[in-house]
Amino acid sequence: MISLSSFWKRKTKPEPEIRPDYSVPPGRRVYAIGDIHGRDDLFAQLIDRIRADHAARGPAQMTLILLGDLVDRGPQSAEVVERAMNLHREFPDTRLLIGNHEECFLAALTGDVRRVRYFMRIGGDATVRSYWRDDASYEAATFQQVAERLPQLVPADHVHFLGMGEDVVEIGDYVFVHAGIRPGVPLDKQALSDLRWIREEFLEDASDHGRMIVHGHSITTEPDEQSNRIGIDVGAFRSGTLAALGIEGDRRWFLFAQDQTRLAEHAA
Repeated sequence: MISLSSFWKRKTKPEPEIRPDYSVPPGRRVYAIGDIHGRDDLFAQLIDRIRADHAARGPAQMTLILLGDLVDRGPQSAEVVERAMNLHREFPDTRLLIGNHEECFLAALTGDVRRVRYFMRIGGDATVRSYWRDDASYEAATFQQVAERLPQLVPADHVHFLGMGEDVVEIGDYVFVHAGIRPGVPLDKQALSDLRWIREEFLEDASDHGRMIVHGHSITTEPDEQSNRIGIDVGAFRSGTLAALGIEGDRRWFLFAQDQTRLAEHAA
């Protein structure tokens, strides 16, 4: 694994004791991909790895879950959305969760200048560039001009696809969300703001949620397996590594895509 800077959250807790009885129904195989953040190169590589892994493990009903934050920060947000839209052709049961960055992207497409400003401040600048495709005119544009033009540049099918994303996916003993859940609140009573934005209150809680929560949103240097949750956001946009979790029966495993340029630089 690539060594990352102190930007990333690091685990300070001892290794957790994880219940062995979490499982998905027989005949099911699930792959969940962490936050992609505009790294279409890693996304394409990871899909190849998932395709090969799925074939090698034999027949099963496969579900592919994207945990949200497809866009922002990395340079290829438009390409990531396009690839995600087309996955259902090969993997019919592909599910998309809405991340906080999708939420802000869709809000920016309303033409509200304040929402555009906020979106660009949290990494949306890279997304706008990926759809604008003309750095010179983009650099000269005002926030008002971006707010007016961006809705015209983003294809309607991209907007529809992101807008149809889910907030919770439940399969067997696993619950998939973007950010996490509010501890102590029933799943059907969770606020969208928590499912998409929560951090410390969820990450620091060690109580049994009844099911295993799989999430992204909070970056760690490697997949973060705790007794009640599994985080798989390993900071693709900066680390050059994108992670996926595979689940079948009561077994779990991880797959990774890595930026080969970063690996070569690190080895040197």
